[in-house]
Amino acid sequence: MSKLEQLNTILAELLKLDTSEFDESTELLGALSEFDSMAVVGLITAMEETFGIAVNDDDLDAELFSTVGSVLAYIERASL
Repeated sequence: MSKLEQLNTILAELLKLDTSEFDESTELLGALSEFDSMAVVGLITAMEETFGIAVNDDDLDAELFSTVGSVLAYIERASL
């Protein structure tokens, strides 16, 4: 399973939405009413558990959660 597929699975569970059509350009923060502060917290926890990364408080900003692609890029950087 690709990281995009894994992320979409996480988002589907968190947001209770069909994310099968989500790609890297899919907007999240500000575009989906379901993607609220609680969803962000859930996503951070799921990212850390699923991808084995540590999300630093200093990295948390709106840009990180703006699109599926921005989240994937962060996962890639944090996995190095």
